Amino acid sequence: MKVILRKVLPALILLGLVCLPLWGDRFYIQFASKILVMIIFVSSLNLLVGFTGLVSLGHAAFFGFSGYVLAILSPLDSPMNFFVAFLASILSVGVLGAIFGALVLRTKGIFFIMSTLALGEMLFYFLHDTNLAGGSDGMYINVRPNLSLFDWWHLDLANVIHFYYLTLILLFLVLIVIRRIIASPFGRVLTGIRVNEHRTKAIGYNTYKFKLVCFVIASMIAAVGGFLAAVQYGVVNPEMVGWHVSGHALMMVILGGKGTVLGPVLGTTTLMLVEEGFQMLTKHWQLLTGVVIVLVALFLPKGLVGLKIFKKAP
Repeated sequence: MKVILRKVLPALILLGLVCLPLWGDRFYIQFASKILVMIIFVSSLNLLVGFTGLVSLGHAAFFGFSGYVLAILSPLDSPMNFFVAFLASILSVGVLGAIFGALVLRTKGIFFIMSTLALGEMLFYFLHDTNLAGGSDGMYINVRPNLSLFDWWHLDLANVIHFYYLTLILLFLVLIVIRRIIASPFGRVLTGIRVNEHRTKAIGYNTYKFKLVCFVIASMIAAVGGFLAAVQYGVVNPEMVGWHVSGHALMMVILGGKGTVLGPVLGTTTLMLVEEGFQMLTKHWQLLTGVVIVLVALFLPKGLVGLKIFKKAP
């Protein structure tokens, strides 16, 4: 029965996701899109935390910076080409990730965490205290990017249904990429670094280079989420790069189960649904959310993937 359920459940979930816009209210479609965007971001952090053993509190810098690149490049009164904007955002964040990674990866342990936090906060205050990118008010994206192919296929990204399907497609592509990375020889070296970096280095691998490449890849995946968030809300502000966004994402990684592809999906979806549900019930929703997180930590130390139905999750 469990085997059948484990095979049927993913198909039912996929069918539900595809069909959601057919019967869902506008609010629920937007909220579902928000969850999908966050899953992309949390999955990128899991690549560092769960698979490589690098705990970063500055990961939101890449999430927010991607949105800022889009906002800066977008014209005031005409749409920008989606593919140009998307590539510009991802590549810009990749460069930023390489710079940040080259600095912070020379430290380890608690000093690595402190370094990522410091660089993330430096970017936050740069965006917050200067007028180069709108200051504390942020920047607006007046016209969403234009996504069309040869004038016969067009997606209106201001349309919540069109945006939802775009986000769903990009999420599946991101999860496939992460799964392929982890299953590759490169991914096995990352696992070795997480388990025992000294031994991995002793057998001839340059662990610094592997960690740097992983750091850049994770930053670029985070940029995908940040780009989509900027398109969805039509505005970016310094709060997007704040350390609390990284901390929230880290909580989702741990809640779902770090070091698995499914963990961020479960953790992000569960926490966002719990928070939204409690907000509708009481103004003390943070307290109730905290109780849920503590209970999961106590009874499911491996996260939600530790539930019997998910025990064979990748």
